[in-house]
Amino acid sequence: MAGTRAFSWTLANSILVICLSAFVSKLLLQAVVGWYLRRRTTSRKITILARVKLEEAQYQLSASQSHKSDDGEWEKVEKHTAGSAKNGGEADDEWEGIIGFFHPFCNAGGGGERVLWAAIKATQKRWPKAVCCVYTGDREAGKDKILERVQNRFNIELHPPTVVFLYLSTRHYVLSSTWPRFTLLGQSLGSIVLAFDAFSLLVPDIFIDTMGYAFALAFSKFLFPKIPTGAYVHYPTISTDMLGSLDTSPALDKGLNAGTGKGLRGFLKKQYWHLFANLYSRVGGSVDIVMTNSSWTASHIRTLWGPVRTKRRKPYAVSVVFPPCAVDDIINAIPLNAESEAKREPTVLYIAQFRPEKNHALLLRSFARFLKSHSRLKERGEEPGLPKLVLIGSVRDASDATRVYELRLLAHELHLTPNHIMFITDASFPTILSHLAAASVGANCMWNEHFGIGVVEYQAAGLIPVVNDSGGPKMDIVIAWEGGETGFKASTEEGYAKGFAQVLGMDGEKRLEMRKRARGRAREFGEEEFEKRWIGEVGKLVDMVGEKK
Repeated sequence: MAGTRAFSWTLANSILVICLSAFVSKLLLQAVVGWYLRRRTTSRKITILARVKLEEAQYQLSASQSHKSDDGEWEKVEKHTAGSAKNGGEADDEWEGIIGFFHPFCNAGGGGERVLWAAIKATQKRWPKAVCCVYTGDREAGKDKILERVQNRFNIELHPPTVVFLYLSTRHYVLSSTWPRFTLLGQSLGSIVLAFDAFSLLVPDIFIDTMGYAFALAFSKFLFPKIPTGAYVHYPTISTDMLGSLDTSPALDKGLNAGTGKGLRGFLKKQYWHLFANLYSRVGGSVDIVMTNSSWTASHIRTLWGPVRTKRRKPYAVSVVFPPCAVDDIINAIPLNAESEAKREPTVLYIAQFRPEKNHALLLRSFARFLKSHSRLKERGEEPGLPKLVLIGSVRDASDATRVYELRLLAHELHLTPNHIMFITDASFPTILSHLAAASVGANCMWNEHFGIGVVEYQAAGLIPVVNDSGGPKMDIVIAWEGGETGFKASTEEGYAKGFAQVLGMDGEKRLEMRKRARGRAREFGEEEFEKRWIGEVGKLVDMVGEKK
């Protein structure tokens, strides 16, 4: 008996020692690595701040008049900032810290990048002395080239002196091609490597991820517990919908993994995804401020991250900050009346990056199916002219370029000639505007699109959207407005073809009424609303910097 008690006592002591050793080792690792990175980047931080001051002085000396028009915009934003500081006070306009924006693909030109640049613009107007540092892997593009592309692609003009780019050398670790197996886990672990790369260049005062790398934020919190972290989540890395899609038929077009949950391999994949979801929940629970781009995303993030955030007593709830859409620019540029209606062409427009999840193939097949019925519509006099499909999107890399080539081959197989279809890559904002003004239908084919900036732009331009019956377009955008519908929803080839026929075969007067309702709905997603909400959330992070000093 005495021997048993002694053994139990020894075992308990051993476990206690192991646990304490692990805890102490974690604290030591945290302290040593964090201290090393801060010390290593101190001189670069001093250099960056000095360079920013020099560039600011040179910029002011140039007496450029182009930024004077921003004064009015500043006043509009400032009206919404009172109360962003603690106890309802006004946040410090003179705050001079460095905000690190973790966006390794900042030059991609998609909707996520519009959010990044609009966020930086809002930050510059609210905290003009803050430095916005973008961690990017676009090593081939210099600062001037990137900012010029931002202006041309999104019509967003930034204040150059306080924008700094730091170039990452390990971006390949977050590419799906680097991880042909266990891609979700591999990319997530790769984001930790990329974050270490970022912190080796500069440790910021606030760290914000705007691409969806939750593991990078958890790594930041591990190394630098006092540095506030923020996330703008476009799309949960994994969701209950994704888990459910494993058992659905691929014919339903519910994502790239639809129908892959069958058999032993499918069972193992389910277990892997469930384990990853648990890990994703834990790292997401470490983030201080969480912004999501839609009701759909917010619902999933609250389900996944909410319990852990509650356990860790995070004071701020997950919020919805709708992405900034160029609603005013589009409305001012494109009239919506009987005269403009008469000039519109029977064109279906799809604005989306050429990525697999955007499901361009579904649109091509749907449009080919619609064309088969076009001759019958024309015979009844319901559809004048030859319908055309126009695809506009940015090409990030060689894989995207290959995808465009494969889509061209598919178009050929479907007998879609150049008279039926047009591909436009890396279009400028004026080019996009011209097509928005001329087209009649705006398409969206991605299953569970997180939000759908392109859909809002369709509505602002007066296009009638035909969108996937899921995600943000279904829940937030293409909804009943002012007593009527603002578009159509579909999930199959037949559904999309029917939607195109309904729009193009609609009575002209009724079609114009629907266009006006769609534009009215789009006004709810303007840039001013985004700025107000963004500043309110980032203001909390600025407050935390002061509290943790």
